[in-house]
Amino acid sequence: MPADDSASWVFFVAVSSFVLLIFTLLSGRRNRLDTRLGDLANRGGPTPPPDSVADFARSTLPKMGAALVPKDEEERTRLQTRLIHAGLYSRQAMVFFLGVKVCLIIGPALLGLFLGLLGLVSVQEGVIFGAIVGLSGMIGPSFWLDRRKTERQTSFRRALPDALDVLVICLEGGLSLPAGLRRVAEELRTAHPKLGAELNIVQREAQMGLSSGEALRQFAERSDLEEIRSLASVVIQSERYGASLVKALRVHAETLRIKRLQYAEEMAQKAATKVLFPTVLFILPALFIVILGPAVIQITRIFGNLHK
Repeated sequence: MPADDSASWVFFVAVSSFVLLIFTLLSGRRNRLDTRLGDLANRGGPTPPPDSVADFARSTLPKMGAALVPKDEEERTRLQTRLIHAGLYSRQAMVFFLGVKVCLIIGPALLGLFLGLLGLVSVQEGVIFGAIVGLSGMIGPSFWLDRRKTERQTSFRRALPDALDVLVICLEGGLSLPAGLRRVAEELRTAHPKLGAELNIVQREAQMGLSSGEALRQFAERSDLEEIRSLASVVIQSERYGASLVKALRVHAETLRIKRLQYAEEMAQKAATKVLFPTVLFILPALFIVILGPAVIQITRIFGNLHK
């Protein structure tokens, strides 16, 4: 077979596969149950405008991510725990996360191959570029997940002492602990929305039958934060032994405020070390060029005149 015919067949197969993939992804529709639930949710109110991108992601990403769901129960539980720690509570969070991962792995490779077949770049360069970007897409979502968890824990750590101060005021005013948690969640909705949303969940779990201490322990498991675990232990001990909850929470708030100050001092001490590397790599070479550059030029001219 001539080389031109071989290249044409390769181009035809690649384009056909790409078109078939796009058609398969776009042909995914919501099932009848989802459609019925959407109709019931919108009954009596304005119909939201259609969002093709959101519908595409909602219908396609779970199907793509289902192929990567770990078969081992322990691995699946570990991934689900990481998603919960990052604040992703949806039942489909795992398949959505894995679906995005599949897109970031396969998408660059298909794009590089397509650009190579179009002649914009060579096929080899396109495939290599797609493979490199696909490798970054393999590990990138995990780093994003860890970063989201760290930012969430930092937000909780900063907001928790203020929340406990408001809670102590509510308890001293005569409110019960569940009512105080509801009031704190309302007050912190603007300043600390993440903690306010979590306290809302805690208050609803208490309404469903859990004790306030157990609900806070569930919050500690969702956030994986030691400060909240200790808060749950304080509340559980107060409920169990009948100790004064107001005094215990006031002492605990003061302890958390000291820890927050120590954490800020620790970050300030780390900043000096972190600034050292860009200073050595970027600032000092520029200073050396500015300061020593004229002297080097003069010395070079002097040695040039001596040779003459």
